[in-house]
Amino acid sequence: MSSQDEANVAEVEVSKTKVLEEEGEVAADYLEEFLDIVDLDGDIDIDVEHDRASLAIVADDPKELQGLVGREGEVLEALQELTRLAVQTRTGDRSRLMLDVAGFRAHRRNELRALAEATVNDVKVKGQAIALPAMNAFERKVVHDVITEAGLSSESFGTDPNRYIKVSL
Repeated sequence: MSSQDEANVAEVEVSKTKVLEEEGEVAADYLEEFLDIVDLDGDIDIDVEHDRASLAIVADDPKELQGLVGREGEVLEALQELTRLAVQTRTGDRSRLMLDVAGFRAHRRNELRALAEATVNDVKVKGQAIALPAMNAFERKVVHDVITEAGLSSESFGTDPNRYIKVSL
């Protein structure tokens, strides 16, 4: 790759990061207004991870935010979708931002990594495919990534909310 090509790639990366940071700012403004409306205290952390804006609502006492997580993250999923729509309305572009509340997704990501690693070991030992329980898109993405890193194959089947992953050699 020539130095001009490298410079162009670097410029595109800086531009993409700037767009994602702006998307995060728009989302943070929306979430701050939302927290004011529902009368909850929380700080919003903004980052860019894996080519998408990533926001986290945190509080001194995470229990205060549990209502924003809901049972198995259902409220969190809805709040994420509302935030994505608010960003799209403001920017005109579809958003892929990820939202975490009170560390729920971070904790769930760790659980899913452990499940995927155990499944990799089981598939290798048994030599046959294993189907995992139904998961949402975020959960499936985490599992697919771990399976791919381990050199195995994974494929999603079914339709939401019953979409599941099958892991094979």
